[in-house]
Order: sequence, then C-alpha cells, then structure tokens
Amino acid sequence: MTTQDTAQRPALRSQRLNQITHEPHSKLDALVKAHAPFETSANFARFVVAQYLFQSELVALYNDPELVALVGDLPARCRAEAAKADLADLDTEVPAPVAGAVNNPSKAEALGWLFVSEGSKLGAAFLIKRAVGLGLSETFGARHLGEPAGGRAQGWKTFVKTLDELELSADQEAELDKGAIDAFNRFTVLLEQAYATTPEPV
Repeated sequence: MTTQDTAQRPALRSQRLNQITHEPHSKLDALVKAHAPFETSANFARFVVAQYLFQSELVALYNDPELVALVGDLPARCRAEAAKADLADLDTEVPAPVAGAVNNPSKAEALGWLFVSEGSKLGAAFLIKRAVGLGLSETFGARHLGEPAGGRAQGWKTFVKTLDELELSADQEAELDKGAIDAFNRFTVLLEQAYATTPEPV
C-alpha cells in the first residue's frame, strides 16, 4: 500500500461513513433548503411530518436488544415520540406509514441507519435556532430538534466511539455502508412525500 492509498483511506470507520454519504447528504440538504421549512409554520409542519415518519421507522432499531447492548442509552435517543408531540403542537395529523421502511436489517446495516439518525442531531443545533423564529422551541413544536440529555457533542462522540471500536467483517462493513446510504435516501423519499401532500389540520 502506498502512502497515497493510506492518505485517501479514512483511518476511522465513522470518517469513511461521512465520506461515502457525502453525496446523498448534500442532495438531502439541498432538498430541505428548497422546501424552505422555516419560512412558515405550515412548511415546518411538513418537515416535522418527514422527521416523524423517519424516526418512527427506526423505533425497532432503537429498542433492539443487540444494539442496546452496544449503546446502553439507545432507547432514550429515539425521537419518534418527540416528533409526534411536535405534530400535535402544530395541529398536524400523525401521518400514515409510507411503504418501503427498513425491515429487520442486519446489526451492521442497522448501525448505518442509526449513524445517520444520530448524526442529524448535530445539524439540529442550527435548525432549532431557525425554528425559534417561528415561535417554536425545545418544549413546543420543535422538541425533536432539542438538545439531547448530556449534550449533542457528547452523545455523538459516545456513539461514534462505540461504532469505531467494533470488530466487523468485510461483509459487515459493506452492510454498514449500505445502511447509512439507504438512510439518507429514505429520508429524501419521506421528505418528498411530506411536501407532496398538504398536512390536514386536526
């Protein structure tokens, strides 16, 4: 292996995941901006619909005993209930599930999904500031963007450290990568779905 190969290959698994998901992540960011979720409360409600749909699809992963054995506070990290409460605050109906949710993934693949879900909490630090402009907060309408217990940075560092230290086979590494890319693509689908339909007032 040449020095150049070493330089191009990220030293840590989490860095590799960031690298391989750069394109779908950028595409999703552009799509979020295009839908202008912070221009009006109605636009933001649709954004929360997408967040709820995504988080509700991951409830089983956040409560999976094998995964909880790796990340002890995993169930408490799930934001499905927070997003559901936000929908109620915003007078928006809880959406019906959308076909195509992740179903019984391997442990490695599930970790790829959780990597994306947990990583989004870092970006939420900026989103919550925008939500405040709509009169929302961590206790009303934008709960799912709130600061996790123990802080965003610490929660992320703990998760990434666990992920980086796992012993995985080559096949499992590929499953992990697939899970992370699929997660970004799935959220993109759910976001499009949320903005394609007008949320009905409760």
